[in-house]
Amino acid sequence: MDAKTYNATLAELRADRDEIKKARTALAKLEASRDKKIRALADYEKATAERIAPAAGLSLADIVQLAPALAPESLVGETTAAPEEAPRTPEAPSADTNQPDGTPAALPTAQADRPVTPTLSTAPTSPPASTATTASPDASSSAVGTARHLPSIPQGSDGDRWLAHTPNLASTHPNFTQQARSTVFLDTATGVLVHRDQTLRLTLTDTTAATILKAVFHAIPEGTERIFITAGDPWHHQADQHAFLKDAVAAWLGAPIPGWRTDTGHGKDKMAGHFVHPRNPVGRYQSDNGQHHVEIRSVGEWFDPEGADPTTVRDAFVLLWKALRTHWNDAVLMGSPSQTGRDLWTRTIPTRGQHAEGYPVLSEELRGLLHATAGQGRTELITPPRVPEQLPALVEYDRTFAYAKHTWKSPVGTPRRVTATTFASWSEKEQIKALYGCGHWQVRVTVPDTWNHVGLLPAPAPGDRAWHYPATPGSTFTTWAGGPEIHTALTNPIQPWRVEILDGLLWDDGKPLDDWSKKLKEAWSSLAAQADLHGDPHQRQAARLASRAVRSLLLYGIGSFAQRPRMVTGTTPRTHEREVPADAEIISFTDETITWQRPTGFARDPNAHPEWAAAIWSGARAALLNQRHRDDNAYAGALHTPPGSVVAFRTDAVYLTTPQPWPYHGQPGDYLNKGHLTGPVPAPATEDELLALRDAGRAALKPTTTHGES
Repeated sequence: MDAKTYNATLAELRADRDEIKKARTALAKLEASRDKKIRALADYEKATAERIAPAAGLSLADIVQLAPALAPESLVGETTAAPEEAPRTPEAPSADTNQPDGTPAALPTAQADRPVTPTLSTAPTSPPASTATTASPDASSSAVGTARHLPSIPQGSDGDRWLAHTPNLASTHPNFTQQARSTVFLDTATGVLVHRDQTLRLTLTDTTAATILKAVFHAIPEGTERIFITAGDPWHHQADQHAFLKDAVAAWLGAPIPGWRTDTGHGKDKMAGHFVHPRNPVGRYQSDNGQHHVEIRSVGEWFDPEGADPTTVRDAFVLLWKALRTHWNDAVLMGSPSQTGRDLWTRTIPTRGQHAEGYPVLSEELRGLLHATAGQGRTELITPPRVPEQLPALVEYDRTFAYAKHTWKSPVGTPRRVTATTFASWSEKEQIKALYGCGHWQVRVTVPDTWNHVGLLPAPAPGDRAWHYPATPGSTFTTWAGGPEIHTALTNPIQPWRVEILDGLLWDDGKPLDDWSKKLKEAWSSLAAQADLHGDPHQRQAARLASRAVRSLLLYGIGSFAQRPRMVTGTTPRTHEREVPADAEIISFTDETITWQRPTGFARDPNAHPEWAAAIWSGARAALLNQRHRDDNAYAGALHTPPGSVVAFRTDAVYLTTPQPWPYHGQPGDYLNKGHLTGPVPAPATEDELLALRDAGRAALKPTTTHGES
């Protein structure tokens, strides 16, 4: 092959790539339509998976995944065999806690004169990695036999090495003050620009980054360092020319700008390169002469402006800054709520006494384990036949400022590994105390044979960091979960689940986030009060937006502790195509540039604490199921609703078919009724359908609601 043929073939390959993207989009729509038809066919009383599978071009397992009611008896028997079915010897167990045949030994049951002890077992001491995850034929589960396996801690000295902290890396109180950046607020739809107390109107011939930078720097000769887009979404202006929204954003960010190039970072806030996000991207640029550094970003990172003009949005940021300065005299608003929230937290680290030397960072291996095994919020759509085809209503309950409810206790210090043998050697009281503590546990779980409600524990599903919540009676699966969720599974108000401890990590209890969280909650309460009571409607709206920004500080600040593996985005001229890194994924390209991204692993981040994020997320997921309101002597959560009435979970919210008498006092963690759509309502089959019904329910409830902020 000569050079000419080589280049011509490359051009053909690029064309193929574009056609493949378009084909994948069309295929996704066809598959969604097919799946909906399969679920409809399952309602026919004589329907069988064997008949539907060849018609759909799928395997029996695929059909069972979509319609659990069609599971063949043989398939169900093979995939849901519980450990209890293994033969047990009637003789008294030996000193070894594991039976000779490898069957887990159950702990002694409770006496008749006290409550029944939840079914908690220890497991064989063989390496947990060899324990396969069993997929349940559940509406939300993965195809049988295709579930991904979660990592385990190695045995022996390799595993011991994981428990050590990263040398010379710890979170400490900063010895510098963040520098405020000159910021403007721009509505690209109207051209209204707000700079300090000035309101200007720009003439934008188009909404490219080049036009925005030129217009802003012409209107403000001294320049600016941050441009917040309040409305207009300029990065979507050519979305119809791309198969995916993310491609349109990448093309917008990567378009060449005369006199500017991608920023390489500067100052203490060393953020470099563009951040490609379908709705809230960040473009970072520096002038060719190096005199100016500017970022273009969406105010949607902080809150939904809900049509507020740039002046109101700026006033919201001013109110936010003032509320934070009440608690931090060196508070500075950075570009994103995650950056700002974490910076404010570092300023609560003690400078004397306990933890004055900071909070050490876990080993990279443990951070990787937590990244792979600790999911975030629960997102699950439950479809027919587990809910009615026609819902009597769709009622939304959203937990107000939810994560703030779960920051009072967090893991600190060096984690202790708790093997199955160690856990078995403890008394029942010690075991319960451990599960109440700050831990992360590898467990094998069995759903009770008579269970008829939602799943309680996350299980791995196909895909990167994908989770589902098995609820099929008798099914068994292996997973990792936090103490709050394990406790909920063992003590839930319906029926205890069988949980077998395979391995675990146990930390000391501490309060590294308590001071930070309390200050944010006070700022939130103050702004929420202004939003309710201020006499000026403009200021009420600004205060409401500012209170939502405080919520984002805590929410995304916690997320930033998780420290996911970093993705670097870069651009390369088409004329230098060979310079694209070998491990990079090309995400878009134009006639002039190629935009790519590639993983760079975990950075040496002194503020990386995924153990804190994991503990909070576990507590929040557990509270979606069962939460006690001591002052009202009442309980709330999905497990306090009738079977078949839970339609969906979305992070802090639960969607039901019936209203609930749950107490609400506007406090963090309380369930707020945010939407109520009167039925009959077709059960949503996709996330888009759920969101459309959610919006309709909120609109229907809004006229009768006086207190509706979360």
